[in-house]
Amino acid sequence: MTTNTWTTDRPWRGIMVATTLPLRDDLSVDYDAYAEHVRWLIDNGCDGVVPNGSLGEYQTLTAEERARVVHTAVEAAGDGARVMPGVAAYGSAEARRWAEQAAEAGCGSVLLLPPNAYRADEQAVRAHYTEVAEAGLPVVAYNNPFDTRVDLSPGLLARLHADGSIVAVKEFSGDVRRAYEIAELAPELDLLIGADDVLLELATAGAVGWIAGYPNAFPASCAELYRAAVAGDLATALPLYRSLHPLLRWDSKTEFVQSIKLSMDIAGRRGGPTRPPRFPLTGETAVAVRAATEKAVADGHH
Repeated sequence: MTTNTWTTDRPWRGIMVATTLPLRDDLSVDYDAYAEHVRWLIDNGCDGVVPNGSLGEYQTLTAEERARVVHTAVEAAGDGARVMPGVAAYGSAEARRWAEQAAEAGCGSVLLLPPNAYRADEQAVRAHYTEVAEAGLPVVAYNNPFDTRVDLSPGLLARLHADGSIVAVKEFSGDVRRAYEIAELAPELDLLIGADDVLLELATAGAVGWIAGYPNAFPASCAELYRAAVAGDLATALPLYRSLHPLLRWDSKTEFVQSIKLSMDIAGRRGGPTRPPRFPLTGETAVAVRAATEKAVADGHH
């Protein structure tokens, strides 16, 4: 029977939070605050964490910072299997080195974008995933055609799975119809919710995990929503989803890092600053995120 909960042999399932990274006012990484954040997420119903994703601003980190973030997450989680580092890089060899670093740190899986320095063709994509898989950890593909300009279509995902290169896909395209085609073409490939604002739709379409953004601010409410959704308990899930959706949709917008960090600040967790080229939200965007967050707090979400 397929389960949609985290297990040691399927450590990419359940709620894996793409963690924000706490920065001090001088924009240095606050590793102690990050460790506390990882522990807090797990204590509040999340299954594990995804460090060094886009939400963790990995593109702005030095190699030393990026490696230390992984080690910090593993130690704080108490079980390296609960950690799925992002290993994206411009070159396949570098991505593989990050996957090897994750394996050495004791992580349970890794999250990998397709080549994102240029619009890679299928041959290049398959070679890229094959090379990183040789590091030995289960690889979760990340389909984000908006940012990478490379679309991991259901057919291509099925071929990557047949190659033995991937075990799951974080589906961020927003096209819920793909869930059914993926299940038809690659029934053993795990579908993970990749965008917060299609959580309910993908959960009811058979997703077995959620690589999540907004649990950084509201972990308990998001955990309740996910578990009700994958259980088919729409009486519980739908009102929660409607209540949280004004926030969840910001996970799919260009300003998602600043939005989630601002929501954390308002909800009583320090989100703090972001590194350039990202700057704090201003104008109507800041007003909208603040209003949605304050309403969520007033509604009792936590």
